Amino acid sequence: MQESVVSSDAHGASSMSGVDIDAVDGPHQSQPLEAAGTPLETAEAAVVLVHGRGATARGILGLGNEIHREGVALLAPQANRHTWYPNSFLAPVETNEPGRTSGLRAIADAIETATEAGIPTDRVLLVGFSQGGCLASEFVSRIPRRYGGLAALSGGLIGESIDKADYLDVDGRLEDTPVFLGCSDVDPHIPEERVHETATILESLDADVTTRIYEGMGHGINRDELEAVSELVTALIAK
Repeated sequence: MQESVVSSDAHGASSMSGVDIDAVDGPHQSQPLEAAGTPLETAEAAVVLVHGRGATARGILGLGNEIHREGVALLAPQANRHTWYPNSFLAPVETNEPGRTSGLRAIADAIETATEAGIPTDRVLLVGFSQGGCLASEFVSRIPRRYGGLAALSGGLIGESIDKADYLDVDGRLEDTPVFLGCSDVDPHIPEERVHETATILESLDADVTTRIYEGMGHGINRDELEAVSELVTALIAK
């Protein structure tokens, strides 16, 4: 069972096991938030991109440029030493602290940067790959509200096992937030079963989930996934 539970109050503040994550000062809080795309001061929507293990915020902004639309700001937090948490996402949660919680705070800070610029959360899309996809999935599941969307590419919920009751014991729901989960059936890091478990939790939190499993793809991103994410981005500015 996962030990940390995040909830959100009516004002949008988030907490984890009774601790306000806005007060978390972990390894990632000293790292920069990179930006590209449309400047925040004129943007209508935002995409928060969460990079994978060993990668960089600037690197995943390259993926952001492939899905960018005019009017959309791109924001990418940077993990300390290029790693959000030290062990496999399938390890017990406590073995990946404080990186996991600090990473959730980094995502929250990126979203807050967008909302402070006047962009509501229902126009903020989270996109993560690999370790970043796991962290983004965990974030929207632990702090559910109406987001502009989630695209978790080769990722899934974090923990040795998934306790549905643990995730549902939280205030708020995802209110039809569109979610795209894409992964290979033979990904060496992400078991297909965990992708389906993630979909079940997100659906239970009232997300609108699309899951696509790609035969023999391995660990990567394909053109179909990029097109799916591009559609989510287009929907942000079509409202």
